[in-house]
Amino acid sequence: MAEERKCLECNDRIIGRADKKFCSDACRNAYNNALNKDSKNLIRTVNNRLRKNYRILETLNTKDKTKTTKDKLLSMGFNFNYFTQIYTTKAGSVYYYLYDQGYLPLDNDYYLLVKKD
Repeated sequence: MAEERKCLECNDRIIGRADKKFCSDACRNAYNNALNKDSKNLIRTVNNRLRKNYRILETLNTKDKTKTTKDKLLSMGFNFNYFTQIYTTKAGSVYYYLYDQGYLPLDNDYYLLVKKD
């Protein structure tokens, strides 16, 4: 007789296909969630930070092009370490983007906020 198979999550007996590893979808999900917890937390944290930065730019940039200050961005919780892409113009200007919302550092702690079409 074949060896009795046990669920990798709850250790209950498995009934069904020979290659089955879990007794239920709930156990499979619980096992994989525990396995991926650390990497998922990092991804969730980064995505939340990007989302917050995006909302701040979207709130301040209502006309698709506007100027603001570094202090205004920081007071709203903007974090300059999180963006999705960098675009350098032929003239050498460096824009930082969060999806379609972007900003260009100007002199005296001012920023030009822009929106891509």
